[in-house]
Amino acid sequence: MNGPSDSETAETGDEPGDISQQAQQAQQAQQAQQAQQAQQAQQDPVAAARRARWTAAGTGGLLALAGAAAALLRLTGSAPVLVPAAYALGSAVCATAALIGSRGRTRRALWLLIAGVTVMAFGDQFD
Repeated sequence: MNGPSDSETAETGDEPGDISQQAQQAQQAQQAQQAQQAQQAQQDPVAAARRARWTAAGTGGLLALAGAAAALLRLTGSAPVLVPAAYALGSAVCATAALIGSRGRTRRALWLLIAGVTVMAFGDQFD
């Protein structure tokens, strides 16, 4: 008898039934974790609103800085006047979105961010 005995196989737990049982346990643990996260999200809507405000304000500020930098760079170059004006206008719209988003109007801030980036994209097309 060259193969392992039955007692050795039982000790390692390499039988097909053990693998499916381990997969079921892992899946149950994952489902329990997801349920706990969903319950925490339902219990704390204030934290979600705060996170949305910070995200809107941060994104608006970052896009406003990027637009202002692009406007200054295009202003010093040989681009038509419409290009830096479009970047500056888009930057102003994004700064307004950051201000509105920090005050809790996140849906309006999102639409203003989209409008500001669109204006900046038009400026890029004119370049």
